[in-house]
This record gives sequence, structure tokens and C-alpha cells, in this order.
Amino acid sequence: MQSRLLQLTWLAICIFCITLRVGALDILDDESEVQDQRPNRAGEEVLPAGAQHGSGENGGRSQASFMVSEVLRVLQPLQPSRNGLGSNDQGTGVVGTTLFYAKEVFYLLFMNGPPTDDHLGKRPRKLSKLLSQAVTLLEAAANKHDPDAIFLLAEMNFFGNYTHPRNFTEASRRYHELASLNGNSSAQHMLGFLYATGLGGVVERDQAKALMYHTFAAMGGSTRSQMTTAYRHHTGVGTPRNCNEAARWYKEVADRAVAHSRSGPPGGQSHQRDAYKLADEHGGVYGEGASVVSSGMYANKGGPNSDAHAAFDDVLEYLDLMSRKGDIKATFSLGRLNYEGSRTMRRNLRTARAYFMIVARKYWQKDGSVREEDQVVAKFASKSAGYIGRMFLRGEGMEQSFEKALTWFKRGIKNGDALCQYEMGLMHLHGYGVRKDALVAADYFKASANQDFASSQVNLGKLFLDQGDINTAVYWFDLAARHGHIEAFYHLAEINNNGVGRDRSCGMATAYYKLVAEKAESIHSSFDEANRAYDDGDIETSLPLYMMAAEQGYESAQANVAYILDEYTSILSLDSLLPWKKQRSSLLRNAVLALIYWTRSAKQSNIDSMVKMGDYYLRGYGIEADMEKAATCYQTAAETHQSAQALWNLGWIHENGIGVEQDFHLAKRFYDQALETNQESYLPVKLALIKLRARSFWNTITNGKVNSIRSEPEPKKDWTFSDWLTNFLEDPRPYYGDGGEDDYADGPLPDGMPGGDDDYYDDIDESLVESFIIIGLAATLAFLVYYRNQRQLGHRRQTEEQTGQAQPQEQPVQGALVGEQQALQGQQADGGFFPGADDPNYGAWIAGGVVH
Repeated sequence: MQSRLLQLTWLAICIFCITLRVGALDILDDESEVQDQRPNRAGEEVLPAGAQHGSGENGGRSQASFMVSEVLRVLQPLQPSRNGLGSNDQGTGVVGTTLFYAKEVFYLLFMNGPPTDDHLGKRPRKLSKLLSQAVTLLEAAANKHDPDAIFLLAEMNFFGNYTHPRNFTEASRRYHELASLNGNSSAQHMLGFLYATGLGGVVERDQAKALMYHTFAAMGGSTRSQMTTAYRHHTGVGTPRNCNEAARWYKEVADRAVAHSRSGPPGGQSHQRDAYKLADEHGGVYGEGASVVSSGMYANKGGPNSDAHAAFDDVLEYLDLMSRKGDIKATFSLGRLNYEGSRTMRRNLRTARAYFMIVARKYWQKDGSVREEDQVVAKFASKSAGYIGRMFLRGEGMEQSFEKALTWFKRGIKNGDALCQYEMGLMHLHGYGVRKDALVAADYFKASANQDFASSQVNLGKLFLDQGDINTAVYWFDLAARHGHIEAFYHLAEINNNGVGRDRSCGMATAYYKLVAEKAESIHSSFDEANRAYDDGDIETSLPLYMMAAEQGYESAQANVAYILDEYTSILSLDSLLPWKKQRSSLLRNAVLALIYWTRSAKQSNIDSMVKMGDYYLRGYGIEADMEKAATCYQTAAETHQSAQALWNLGWIHENGIGVEQDFHLAKRFYDQALETNQESYLPVKLALIKLRARSFWNTITNGKVNSIRSEPEPKKDWTFSDWLTNFLEDPRPYYGDGGEDDYADGPLPDGMPGGDDDYYDDIDESLVESFIIIGLAATLAFLVYYRNQRQLGHRRQTEEQTGQAQPQEQPVQGALVGEQQALQGQQADGGFFPGADDPNYGAWIAGGVVH
């Protein structure tokens, strides 16, 4: 029975492998010989209009333009083929993980051939019949100097569109031809990109030429080149830093970004963020627990019963389960997730509306009356009303209706919902289905802004700005900027750039303009195409797309490019010795470019990138080894006290004297700091300390020249009485002696002190205060007695001086005695401190209980 079951298992595996193999061979046939069809770049048509590229003619379409139109018709059947064999999406659960590794094993066993490395077109490759016809027509049109044909040929050779094999040499030639023909800005942008990166080795890297082409393209209206030019002036790439030039070009992009944001339905466009770091999906550059993004304060510290480690699909499944059980919060969360979408979940407006309606119906009846008063239900129902009204106002997933939107907003406002208040203010500000009234709109915006709703804060700031109240406007813009609102950044940039109500600050203006420009990814970046290509396993296609975004100054793209090009993930790498390891093409083996982008990412405060820079300088990857620069990189990263890896590296280089003076004591200090920064570094730190102590001991007994580990006595401070008294008063445990903090760590404290009351500690505090009051009064009394005695002594000396002047000089002693007797006449021998028996106050003194 077991043998038969084993045979059936092997048969199933063979069928699975054969199925995958047949599918792979079908993918590699003549109809789709290269990978996939890829779109050109974000926000750019595959074939721009003839007038845009200078090919429009007043007399009508030329023969070349007709050929280009015919090419587009021919290329339509060449749709991209998505096989998913090389997908980087591991999936979740047992089934998803099993399928992912099964595909990986199949790829390594049957499809892991050596890379072609034919990006320069040195070996001609066979084209499919349809593609060959299209290329023939395009070349004929290009020979007639048709700019559309030249541009399309260049894009097909560079990006591999329509299954055309990549040929960077041909693409560069076509871009040069088009740029020389009519100064096409898209061609100039691509030439600037090639000279900036030297991608594929087609041209030698030349930052001066890159800036020249990008500047011409920016002047021609290329948003991508405007971003790139601004970033180069901002950071000094290929040119000295120039704040004014950077602000100028960033402002060009920011103006277009804000115009795009304000366009579309009421409330403006929704911005989908696609700029994320690939390394973060794997715990960071150095892996889970060793990178800054997954260690220390950023570590995922969820317990075994927590959902902190759950995958997104698992969270959705859990929310769906709780929603079916009637959990109103889970239902609302599902509606919001479907409405806003995410990187791993597309927007589904119909589903979102259905979830919001479920929540709303739990609180309101069909006529708008309340079913039952429940604060929790009212809260989420009001939030749902805000989203439903917003969808009616914008016409999202349903027909636009201002009347229905107004109804839902009124319901939510009764419970003080901030979104409903904002949308109602928007309707009154622009007159959407209601009377246009800026004062009423301001009231709604104020109520919503007080609940920290960013969009209301921006609109309120704009109203104050229109009235000339700059300080109040800036106050609201600053509040909204905390939430990353694009218009808040834009208005702050304009105020700083123009010096409105303050001195002009070019640096602040440039920083704000850069934030605005990078918010509108859809108008100039290539993140969407790059992410899809990477998720499909097409790294060679994703690399140049990420590089374009990196050249525009996106730190996440710079980190992604460096992460893709980074081959040095381990000192003891065995990749070259393992026959089943995936082979990398020459396009992905470029340590020089990797170091460039690690450096640019580090300059934008990426700590892990700074540590990587140190690794490259230490090992000589892509550059000549420089130990001092490596030590500087580690020291800079360690100063943030967030990277245990940087601190450990500093300890190692001080232990071995690499780039710095050898110092065992200082090395131990850095190792200790690494453990304090990240408790997950316990094992490597302890092993390093064992080895370090052994070396330090040997250095000590052999009288070595290295500074050995020594104990550091705690510094003792000579306290004055006032310092001692201050520390005594501030000590929270003045009567505990040397007891440690963990005296009661093993169990909870008792309800009360044994034999005492629960207010034992309060009694200590009260008695302590009373004691100091008594001490203070006694000190005051002693001072008064001392002061009285001094006054009496002074009076006595004054009397003696007067008596001495009255008596003859030859009897000074007798005169002094007589004078003293006269001065003390009527006083007791004890100085008069106690009243005498004949004193009128003697009776009162006796009544006080003191015997004379």
C-alpha cells in the first residue's frame, strides 16, 4: 500500500513538472520569444502624437504617418504573456509557500541556463512574423525622418516593448537621431539617462553631458528631466550645488503636481503611493533583525498570540470572519481597505460601498431615523456615512449625486464626524448642490480641523491666506504637513520661496517643493511599471525603471537599484560554486553603480545604505579599498544609535586596527553599545567579546602596545550640602538603601505593607515634609537669637567707647569698669534674657512653666 502511494506521489510530481515545462516552452516560442510586452514609462503614451514630436504636417497625414498607424494595428495582437514562473511573490500559507518553492526548484533544475547578456545587440535574434512586419514598416517610416517611427523603434529596443529583444546600442542610436532631428524632449531625457548611468556600456558615464541633455529636456517641458535637473542642482551631482536652480525646477514640477491633484472629481485626485523599498520586504538590507528597519525601536515585537507577524491576506481573512460574526469595526475596516486600496490590494469601490452600507444600516433606518443609541455603532456608522457621501459626491463606483451626498453628510455631522464636516465645507465652498458660502464652509472646516483632519486644515489655511492672515495660515499648514498633505507642503514652499510674512528661505522652499513633486508619482515616475516587473520576476526590466526614478531623486528608488545590483550579501558567498544557483546577467553585475546609489541613498538619511557604503570601501567593491572612509561611514551610521550593525562593525575595526588605531577597550565599548541598541545581536556580540577579552588578556601579560580592556570606575562628584539636599529630596526611594529595582520583579507587590495601611508611603512623604518645616523654624529661631546677641554686643562696645572718652586717660581700666556698671545698670547679671522677680513680666514668664 505504501509503495503504491509513493508511486502515485511521484506520478503527480512528474505530471506537475511536465505541465510547467510545456507551459514554459509555449512561452518561449516564436510568437513571444523575449519576455513580456512592457509599457514605456509612467504617464507617457506608447506613441506620442505627431505634433508632440514634431511630425505633424499642415497638409494632412503623410505616408510615413500612415505606416506608423499601420504598425500600431499590426502590434495589437502582441499582448504580453504573464506566466508567473519567475514571480517574486512568495504567497502566504502552506499552499502558497509550497507552490513558490516548487516553482523555484523547477526553474533551477530545468530553466536555469546561462544568461544571454545580449543587451548590445551583438547577436541578431529571430523576430516573430508579425513583429518583423511591424519593424520593417517602422524602419521605412524612420528612413523618411518620421519622428514617431524613430521614437517607437527606440522605445522597443530599450524597453523590449511588444516582445522586441532589447538592444541598447540601437536604442541609443535612435534617441540620438530623434534628438538631433527636432530636439525631442523625450529623446533628450533618455540620452541624459544613458550618460548618467552608462547602462549596458553603450556610452561612457559622463555627468556633464547627462546634465546638459536633462537641462535641454527640462526646458522642453519634460517633467522627468525637470525632476532630475532639480535633484542634481540640489545635491551637486555633475554640477556645484545651486539652491535657486533646484528651487526653480522643483517648483515647475510642484506646480504641475498640485494642478493634477486639484483636477478630477470634487476633492481632487487620490494619490496612490508606489514608492517602497524592496529590501524592507525581507527585513532590510542585512535581513530580519540586523537592519535598522527590523531591529531596535523598529523591531516587530508582537507576541506569540499577536497578529503583528500576520500576513496581509491573513489579516483580511480574519477581518472577514469577524465581519460575518457581526463585528462592526471589522466591517468598517474592510470597507476602508477596499476604498483606499494598497500596494497588495486593488481598490474595489463596489465592495467598499457594500461594507459601508452594512455598518450604516446598523444605526440608521431607511427613513434616516436612529435604530438605537449606541456610541460605538454611532461612531463607525458616522464614519461610514462620510465615505458613502464622499462616493456620491465624487461619483466613485456609483452615479454622482450631490443630493444624496448631502443627506449622508448631514447624518454623520450629527455625531461630529470630521470627514462629513470637511465634505460639507467643501460643498458650501464650491457650491456643490448647495448655496455657495465661504463663511459656512469655514465653520465646517474649523470644526473638522479641530479634530486634526488634514484636508480641513489645508482649506482653512487657504481661507486665512486669502484674507492676508499669514501667521494663522502657516499655523494650519504646519498642522496639515504633519500628515503629509501635498497642498500643505506646496503652500509652505510658496510662502518660503516668496518670503511672504517672513524672510525668504531657499533651502526650506526647495525641501518643500521636493516633497510636493515626489507626492505626485503618477505624473513622472516609473514605480508602477518597475514594481510590476519586479513582482513578475523580470529584474532586468525593473532595473532601468527603478534607475529612472533614482535619477529623479527618490531615495527609495536609489535604495532599490543598489539592492538589486548588490552581489555582496555574505563574506563566505558560495553562489559561484553552486551549479543550481540562479545566474545573473551582466546588466545586474555592476558594483560601481551599486556604490553610487548606496551613496546617494545614504545622503538622504538611509542608515543601512551608509553601512553598506562602509562595506564597499572596506572590501574594495567597485572602488579601491579605503579603510579610513569605511571607518567614517560606520562612525556616521553609528552616531544615530539605531544601527547595531554599524556599532558592531566599529568594534571590529577598532579590535583589528583597520582604518583606525587598534584599541581593545574602545572596541569593547562599541560591542556593548551594539547590544544595547539591538538585543537580537546578543550572540554575535557575546562571541566577539569572548574573543576580544582573550586577545586583551594576552596583550596585557605580554606587555603589548594595544590599549587593553580596563575597568572604568564610576566618577565620584564632590557634592555640596545643597547638592546633597536636592538629590535627597528628588530620590524616589530615600529609605530603601541599596535595594535594586528588581527586588519585587518576581511577583506583584502586596496590597499593603504588613502591619500597616495602604497609605504607608504617603505617611512617609507627609512626615518628611513636616520634619523639614520644623528644622527650618528651629534654624530661624537660632538665627534670631544669634542676631540679638550680636546687637547687644555691639551696643556694649559702643557704650565702652563713649565712657572711655569721658574719663581721664591715666585711669582707663577704672573708667571702663565704671562705664560698664553704668551701662549695665538696671539689668540682670545674665544679660537680661530672663525677667527678674521684680519685673512686671515675671508672673507671665512663670505661667509659661519655666522656673527661673
